[in-house]
Amino acid sequence: MIFLALPQVAGLFVAPGPHMPFPSLPFPPESYTHGAEFARLLGEGRRILILDGAMGTMIQRYKLGEADFRGERFTDHHKDLKGDNELLSLVRPDVISEIHRQYLAAGADVIETNTFGATSIAQGDYDLPGLAYELNKVSAQLAREACDAYSTPERPRFVAGALGPQPKTASISPDVNDPGARNVTFDELREAYVEQMNGLLDGGIDIVLIETIFDTLNAKAAIFAVESVFEARGVRLPVMISGTVTDASGRILSGQTVEAFWNSVRHARPITIGLNCALGAALMRPYIAELAKIADTFVCVYPNAGLPNPMAETGFDETPADTSALLEEFARAGLVNMAGGCCGTTPDHIQAIDEAVRALTPRVVPDVPVKTRLSGLEALNIDEETLFVNVGERTNVTGSKMFARLIREEKYDEALAVARQQVENGAQIIDVNMDEAMLDSVACMARFMNLIASEPDIARVPVMIDSSKWEVIEAGLKCVQGKPVVNSISMKEGIEPFLHHARLCRRYGAAVVVMAFDEEGQADTLQRRKDICGRAYKLLVEEVGFPPEDIIFDPNVFAVATGIDEHNHYAVDFIEGTRWIRDNLPHARISGGVSNVSFSFRGNEPMREAIHTVFLYYAIREGMTMGIVNAGQLGVYADLAPQLRDLVEDVILDRETPVGRRESNDERTPTERLVQFADTVKGSGAKREEDLSWREQPVEKRLAHAMVHGLTAFIVEDTEEIRQQIAARGGRPIEVIEGPLMDGMNIVGDLFGEGKMFLPQVVKSARVMKQAVAHLVPFIEEEKRQIAAAGGDVRAKGKIVIATVKGDVHDIGKNIVTVVLQCNNFEVVNMGVMVPCAKILEAAKEAQADMIGLSGLITPSLEEMAYVASEMQRDPYFAERKTPLLIGGATTSRVHTAVKIAPHYEGPVIYVPDASRSVGVAQNLVSDKAQAYIDELKQDYEDVRRRHANRKATPLMPLAEARAARPDIDWSAYAPPRPKFIGRRTFKHYDLAELARYIDWTPFFQTWSLFGQYPAILEDKVVGEQARKVFEDGQAMLKRIIDGRWLTASGVAAFHPANRVNDEDIEVYADETREKVLFTWRNLRQQGVKREGVENKCLADYIAPRDSGVVDYIGMFAVTAGLGVEKKEKEFEAAGDDYSAIMLKSLADRLAEAFAECLHARVRRDLWGYVPDEDLDNEALIAEKYQGIRPAPGYPACPEHRVMRNVFDTLAPEEIGMQLTESYAMFPAAAVSGFYFSHPRSQYFNVGTIGEDQLADYARRSGEPEAELKRVLASSLG
Repeated sequence: MIFLALPQVAGLFVAPGPHMPFPSLPFPPESYTHGAEFARLLGEGRRILILDGAMGTMIQRYKLGEADFRGERFTDHHKDLKGDNELLSLVRPDVISEIHRQYLAAGADVIETNTFGATSIAQGDYDLPGLAYELNKVSAQLAREACDAYSTPERPRFVAGALGPQPKTASISPDVNDPGARNVTFDELREAYVEQMNGLLDGGIDIVLIETIFDTLNAKAAIFAVESVFEARGVRLPVMISGTVTDASGRILSGQTVEAFWNSVRHARPITIGLNCALGAALMRPYIAELAKIADTFVCVYPNAGLPNPMAETGFDETPADTSALLEEFARAGLVNMAGGCCGTTPDHIQAIDEAVRALTPRVVPDVPVKTRLSGLEALNIDEETLFVNVGERTNVTGSKMFARLIREEKYDEALAVARQQVENGAQIIDVNMDEAMLDSVACMARFMNLIASEPDIARVPVMIDSSKWEVIEAGLKCVQGKPVVNSISMKEGIEPFLHHARLCRRYGAAVVVMAFDEEGQADTLQRRKDICGRAYKLLVEEVGFPPEDIIFDPNVFAVATGIDEHNHYAVDFIEGTRWIRDNLPHARISGGVSNVSFSFRGNEPMREAIHTVFLYYAIREGMTMGIVNAGQLGVYADLAPQLRDLVEDVILDRETPVGRRESNDERTPTERLVQFADTVKGSGAKREEDLSWREQPVEKRLAHAMVHGLTAFIVEDTEEIRQQIAARGGRPIEVIEGPLMDGMNIVGDLFGEGKMFLPQVVKSARVMKQAVAHLVPFIEEEKRQIAAAGGDVRAKGKIVIATVKGDVHDIGKNIVTVVLQCNNFEVVNMGVMVPCAKILEAAKEAQADMIGLSGLITPSLEEMAYVASEMQRDPYFAERKTPLLIGGATTSRVHTAVKIAPHYEGPVIYVPDASRSVGVAQNLVSDKAQAYIDELKQDYEDVRRRHANRKATPLMPLAEARAARPDIDWSAYAPPRPKFIGRRTFKHYDLAELARYIDWTPFFQTWSLFGQYPAILEDKVVGEQARKVFEDGQAMLKRIIDGRWLTASGVAAFHPANRVNDEDIEVYADETREKVLFTWRNLRQQGVKREGVENKCLADYIAPRDSGVVDYIGMFAVTAGLGVEKKEKEFEAAGDDYSAIMLKSLADRLAEAFAECLHARVRRDLWGYVPDEDLDNEALIAEKYQGIRPAPGYPACPEHRVMRNVFDTLAPEEIGMQLTESYAMFPAAAVSGFYFSHPRSQYFNVGTIGEDQLADYARRSGEPEAELKRVLASSLG
């Protein structure tokens, strides 16, 4: 295989065709021994080529019986054969030939062989595996004969040999109890496809079509088999590949996104990539559009004829006119080079498609940037602009004693948790190594890879298969459906083994780490690194055809400061070698094991941290792409004390004239100086942290340093110094803000945008800025009084009015956005919470705001946002100016914004996912290119609305059937426990120290946009350092909250008799006479179609039905830890301390959730007492390993918010200072409320989409108009 995409091998290029350049990914026409004319036609781009339609649909028209499928040859076969369509090529060749001819007559350029299921595996279902070769050869001959009869010089026809997906999958377990089990192996699939390929080639095909791919690992086995047969027979045919997106999730059945799928199969260099089956053209369009954008080859689409329709003749609902009209639109949009039909399509469909697209221009293949394109379930694309890629190192038995123990003891669930933790903590690739003497490394690698494949939260990232043994690497490659990295191959055993392994890696579709190692040993000098890496690159690119972007060099990181002179140049050689690779081996990537460089200082962690930091600073700058780095041994280059940094740099860079010797007679070597200095930084490294050398810099740099590092100690002193300097030269106080202070904040903004600073640091920077500005305000005001005409306002980039909408009291996220925007020189009018629409619009007019921002956390807030949008459209001020409206908050989304809010307002309506995105959006809106940005967004949202309108409806079962599938609970065998009391009880001034023990810290970090599970996040390679800092600040403030009694935590709980009525309703009674109904809680039932045996749940199912005679109970609660927040928050804000204000509110939220957890534990053990002996630690509580649930209104199990009013009426939490807004939000915001269920089988679930029949039934039960319920239950109606 020769890779043709790079100028280094330009001599291998084929000249462009006469009408359009042939794309560089697939082989040029002259490379093919068969099918070259087909490749030429695609490359010429004169017209869109036509593929045939469905074979199965046409066979059904013949109404063949069992006798037809048996023929004379299989009269006595012991199994029924009807349905074995491939067998018809032997027993009814007339039928198959006639179908081929009908499609050719309809205009098909390419017809598929009748071999979709003609493998030994598929035919094994009929006990006919031995027929595979014959079936394929005969089927190919039939298609060949038909094509030859219709082919002319002006319009040649071609035979595509169809390789179907197989009835067994290599990536999906057939056993729900064993996710690592497989009913077919890669090798079994490969052997079956090899046999099929040989039959097809002997029958005379022109093209290979690997189609209907719903498991990419099966497709990779097919690709491997195809390439093996090509090599063995000395032939090459064009290869077409077609995947199957199974539903509106946009993923194939085995979980990959479209781009991940493309990255996984791209190594086959297919002449076309596309999609077929499962969806009609309308639902398939967004995924074809995505492929058309990213694929540097031709695109083929052959959708089903719409959705299944058993009443239609073809079994599908689209007529030829319907399907052809949709594909005509594809063609006009420039999305396709080839089109045809799948299930439900007929020769009439194909003729209509041919006529519809005949005069239209085929898609132009895009110039796709060269990137290393890896994949798990999702794509990871790496190029020169990509930030340093973190490789998770803990799933390595040689590097982690804990992981090695788990594998030895076969505790794979715990081993998977290690992998999951790495992904949650930011690893972009997972390194897996099973090289341990006491392990069966091959079996362990295969087992672990299969288990990873069954865990979407792990499998979404690519894997790095790490081993020194080829058989272990190959075992891993046979289990990975994505595009992995092999770590590693080298020339240490000679050229031939190196090339052999490289060719196999290419055939398996993997990128490779190439060690700088040859027959003479490891490269330990710069010249050896150049020689080995250059030689390996040339061999891989020119002899193997390996894509350069899939070559990752490891130029060997060795220890420095060993005392051996020959070792002094190791680090600088690596760095210079990295630069040489970057400059001389185009598109190759560089990796390395960073911890090796500091091995001489093992035991001295501060010193190792400094060495790693300096080494990476220079290596990344020179082109190092990825590496395995211990997050605990990595600091920030700019934070290193200058003396330490200089000494380390002397060693890393092997300076001939060390910095420390330039002005002295010190004759010590850099290593000697560093070793002696190392004795002063042992332990915690506190010496470096106390360094104040930055105070010696000019005042402008001191201000910038204070901004970046969030230091307030000297900010007033430095601000006054710079003010006096500016005043002395005739300047104004405002110039301090517009100049040095904004320069510092611009640095902060840049670092935040580049991912080099994290949100807590930015908020601290804002605190510094505010204190500086506060010092300047009196001087600015004095100037205003003296020179009124001059004005004194800081010239902001733009003005934004921001508010939490009416009915909602949540504002942490909004306040963070406010700070981030202010840091970037925007003037922000923060209106607070529960702000009515009229006040928001009034404030925007008064401020002449450039944009308005709306925030909300609860579902009803979405309706209020839509209302604000409609009022802006109605108001001539906004309708004329088209003031942009920004939407944000936890319940908002891009789809909801586009579909439910944007249509109400003709101006720009923009979804902003988080604080980090707000700056980019705001800057775009005030830039010179604002209109282009707005136009692009409007088109994007229009596409979102169209996709939403055309999305595949969630299949629902009738309400009666859903009720029949409810949890089967035998109430005659269960006696619900009675609570210790009936009625309500308050819990005032709850011990905050007790609540602190129940805190779940993971959401705390999420508040600060630091994502990962606690406590692992504290050691995360990317955010660990900042997570530790914000955690320390949080712990310190928590102590102050408790010791200073800043907050009050109070709650109320109640228990009442209850019974289920009307299937989904729960009656709550005043007392045990059950005569007075306090309220009826109307619930919703799941209606999604599920596999047999899976329940369709409703919360009412866990309460005994009234007609059973069983006495049951329900609990309610409301707790808050937010009493006192407002007062303290105002103190912080008055001091300009946004960081502390946000920290306070985030801790109040955590304490409220902890209170809910603590009180629920008391309910289970004592107040209700149904598990009096429960003994769970906090980790188990967070994991919800207890009996019973506490669902909250507005959450997935009970999406209807309005029952909150009943809960508050029953609990009367106003006594403890809690209130409920008209939109059912609680005040204070740091509050939690809900219900208690005790039944052992009760569990959380998502109601999901409900049907119109359930809506009508709900209206009947509640007596409310359906129109009103459609508004209330909009989120559940889809």
